[in-house]
Amino acid sequence: MAVVLIVDDEFGIADVLSAMLEDEGHRVLSAINGRAALERMAEELPDLVISDYMMPVMDGAALLARMAAEPRLANVPVALMSSMSEDTIAEHCRGYVAFMRKPFRMNDVFALVSRILPSPGQPAAVE
Repeated sequence: MAVVLIVDDEFGIADVLSAMLEDEGHRVLSAINGRAALERMAEELPDLVISDYMMPVMDGAALLARMAAEPRLANVPVALMSSMSEDTIAEHCRGYVAFMRKPFRMNDVFALVSRILPSPGQPAAVE
């Protein structure tokens, strides 16, 4: 299946997301903040990044900006998650393909991932 990078400074959330996505057959990488995520992506390009918005060191908005500025990363889809509303997030950042409000339900995660990642042999359905 796909390689998914989870970027979150809350270990519990990262662990739950990792377990859920691995159970679905995805290979999951993780990073504690945006800077660590960029380091992970230098090693291996993910098919999808699911990132928290508010993190120390480098937040989700800065991560998106850095990814957009780097041709190798510019087309990797990013889903943002936050306890803040999407309207608030949209005021501060651009370039994400999906938003998930915390706390989220497992079914919301599965729906988001299946909407963004293509099925084998199918193009991605990113809006």
